[in-house]
Amino acid sequence: MTRAAGEPIARILSAATFAAERHRDQRRKGRDASPYINHPLALAHLLAARGETDPTLLMAALLHDTVEDTATTFEDIERAFGREVADIVREVTDDKTLAKAERKRLQVEHAAHLSRRAMLVKLADKICNLEDILVSPPADWTAERKREYFDWAKAVVDPMRGVHPALEAQFDAVYARKPRQTVAPAR
Repeated sequence: MTRAAGEPIARILSAATFAAERHRDQRRKGRDASPYINHPLALAHLLAARGETDPTLLMAALLHDTVEDTATTFEDIERAFGREVADIVREVTDDKTLAKAERKRLQVEHAAHLSRRAMLVKLADKICNLEDILVSPPADWTAERKREYFDWAKAVVDPMRGVHPALEAQFDAVYARKPRQTVAPAR
């Protein structure tokens, strides 16, 4: 293999290594508290498995939570991986100075205006998050909180419809497994 042929793979693996180093002390909120790096790896794998092999997209998927959840800056990402990757990460990063409800509202509002690559990262993120909630939800999450998250994720995804039909179908299949509301027996 020539250097040029291996370069995209090396860059993707470099992004994976960078993300692993930045998230090394973090765990997912699920009851199994899996290493956080499993989440960005799952996004990149999902995108690649659905035919998305653009190295810039896959690097952004691997790095999508580094600014939001670690001491990493957009400048760090741009310096290491280039402006295109940093711009995608910027598009999908919440402003943690805002209240949680406002951040969630803005994700819905901004979804239709994201670049195609950012939409793909966001869509893969929502799929992976819903799957995690089904398999290993945070221990303190009630069924109602899970349903609310599912509905909010759908509100984020719906304005992006048309970006990737296969991923959208996968989202819909996971969404269809949304925890059901328990009905109290009649007295």
